[in-house]
Amino acid sequence: MAATRLPGTPRLLRALNDRAALELLLTKGPLTRAQLGEMTGLSKVTASQLVERLEERGLVRRVGEQAGGRGPNAQLYAVTPGSAYVIGVEVLPDRVVAACADITGEIVGRSEQSTQDKDDPVRAVHNAVLEAATAAGTDLDSVRRVVLGTPGLVDPNTSEVSFAFDLPKWHRGLLADLRNDLSVPVVFGNDVNLVAVAEQHAGAGKNVNDFALVWVDRGVGLASVIDGRLHQGSTGAAGEIGYLPVSGAEVPHNVSERGVQGAFQRLVSSDAPKEIGKQHGFTGAESADVVRAAVAAGAAGEPVLDELARRLALGVAATCIVLDPPLVVLAGAISQAGGTALAARVEAEVAAIALVAPKVVVSEVAAEPILNGALLAALDAVRDEVFGSTTA
Repeated sequence: MAATRLPGTPRLLRALNDRAALELLLTKGPLTRAQLGEMTGLSKVTASQLVERLEERGLVRRVGEQAGGRGPNAQLYAVTPGSAYVIGVEVLPDRVVAACADITGEIVGRSEQSTQDKDDPVRAVHNAVLEAATAAGTDLDSVRRVVLGTPGLVDPNTSEVSFAFDLPKWHRGLLADLRNDLSVPVVFGNDVNLVAVAEQHAGAGKNVNDFALVWVDRGVGLASVIDGRLHQGSTGAAGEIGYLPVSGAEVPHNVSERGVQGAFQRLVSSDAPKEIGKQHGFTGAESADVVRAAVAAGAAGEPVLDELARRLALGVAATCIVLDPPLVVLAGAISQAGGTALAARVEAEVAAIALVAPKVVVSEVAAEPILNGALLAALDAVRDEVFGSTTA
């Protein structure tokens, strides 16, 4: 029986080649037509046709020349930065921070809006997003996606926020309000999951298929990357380890009520390091200040780090017994303050109390990991849309 011809196959091949070329231009560019041909395995003629196609669609542009041997210089091509824009937003209890990036990933605009004394979260986000786009020299019509990093439960099926511990004005229906207000695709993302996205892209999780990221800051949370993909659970609750029942803290039975802290959260985050530090003569305005002072104090601060590591290990060990990842990344202000001294202690304690011994390291994405993760998530989606439609 003769093989069935699949309609549209040449178009599919062109789309795949275009996408491969665009990815190369993003990571290796600027490049000449000949270089693109060599890297993709395409003939000179096919590579030239590909570049012309992308140039006609405004996705690539000429950015210079490369001197060669005989004949005219070869033209250099790069992805057109303004072919699409995305905006990442970090939502904090007292402010909203927005950053606008072009399709190459370069941040070209930024804005910060206070939410104190404001009853309308939609207006605060609207102002931050609009100002970030304006600072980038563009408008909302050119913005293809907005991703907001927020604490709490984010339903992976609807992107709706169902519960946020310290954002009382964040509620169901807010997503639709934002989409209607901005007339742009808007998606919520759990803040700790977005930190893992940033870590996977340019931190300790790069080229690691399986790792767990534990966030210790005002709150505590977990992100799990399994076989290279985030695991969010059926309702988005995967990783809410603040509610993990652990020894040494009372287990509340009304956790769905706003303001109720889970057992593990009480044990390690918020003001817990302050209480530990006070017992050993260390004080500070924030918990991270106390931990930082304990690290700087050398031997005198070791009891503080030992106790904090002992508490952290309870949650890390429970996580690792279930998931068995080779790597655990500690992130958040308290983790960053503890540095390698805290990470090494957590690693040793987990190995002592569990049948697993993962490597424990500190996050390598210290600057605004939630915001960076939101931008990366937005860029991944928009590049799929823009680059995947090159032959339309």
